[in-house]
Amino acid sequence: MSSDAESCQVQPALEIIVGKWKCKILLHLLFNGTNRFSELQHALPGITKKMLTTQLRELESQDIVQRVVYPIVPPKVEYSLTPYGRTLEPVLKMMHEWGSTHVEHMRIKQQEIESYTLTASEG
Repeated sequence: MSSDAESCQVQPALEIIVGKWKCKILLHLLFNGTNRFSELQHALPGITKKMLTTQLRELESQDIVQRVVYPIVPPKVEYSLTPYGRTLEPVLKMMHEWGSTHVEHMRIKQQEIESYTLTASEG
């Protein structure tokens, strides 16, 4: 990995997974396998159909998610991670672990600040 800012490839990687819903979609597909649109929407409370469609299309355009349409009535559409998309598994797991550690770190830091503020106001 080069330290040259011009050659940094973190940004293109982040562009694929950044967003309120993309990580949740990816983690759901990673741990639950193939899902229909309605199953994804049910698994992600608060996401609109339009937003889910947009996020899935963006992930599909990056070859991360595969969309399979079955020619039946009513139409059946399933989403899954592509083999290439599955290569994100260690990255997502590591980011999840780091995020959990960071949340705990910030909780402790906030407690320290509150404790210091309380002590300072008493003195």
